[in-house]
Amino acid sequence: MEEPLIQDMPTQDRPREKLARFGPAALDNAELMALFLRTGIKGRSAIQIGRDLLKKYGSMGALGKMSVTALAKEKGLGLAKASQLIAAFELGARVAREQFSDVPLDTPELLYDFLAPQIAHQAQEQVLVLMLDARLHHTGTVAISLGTVSETSAHPRDILRPVITHGCYGFILAHNHPSGDPSPSVADERITRRIKEAAELMQVRFLDHLVVGRSSPGRKPYYSFREAGLIK
Repeated sequence: MEEPLIQDMPTQDRPREKLARFGPAALDNAELMALFLRTGIKGRSAIQIGRDLLKKYGSMGALGKMSVTALAKEKGLGLAKASQLIAAFELGARVAREQFSDVPLDTPELLYDFLAPQIAHQAQEQVLVLMLDARLHHTGTVAISLGTVSETSAHPRDILRPVITHGCYGFILAHNHPSGDPSPSVADERITRRIKEAAELMQVRFLDHLVVGRSSPGRKPYYSFREAGLIK
């Protein structure tokens, strides 16, 4: 049974009024999205469009990693509404990052919590270098490559350049596995060894290499080379 159009819903059940009365936590994801979409299309409310998108893509995280042009092609959206949704997702990601401004990234769990909103749902592999100060606070992130991680796309020269340029205390290498399985590949292990050797040569602290995946029963959503004892 389809939901009624928003204008046909009891006033207290409409997303805007519901938020005003009970707060944002009372709304589900589709209702929150409807507040940004504002209007639906003939026969489908903004809430229904939100539910359709969540059913198709599986999660808010996956939607948030889509490009504006790709999202705009979805039924009931268009460029303006897609832009509004992407802006909302980005604001949420920035708020999440701000929460770590005074938190030392000294455990794989914290690293994952910091990185997951950015890259866990990316459709392509992305290599990031996180720069840290002596208290292990995050001071900056540099995106090195987008696409399959290889010794070409993650060359030690490109990894170490921003670290040396910024004069940071140490750095963390991170990349995602779009499959969601964070188990390291042979290429991941080989690249980690090469960067470890280069960092030792340049006397730069290589603190960890984190492979970011997604949660699944019976496994962690990440793989930490430091936790595995391959970086000391």
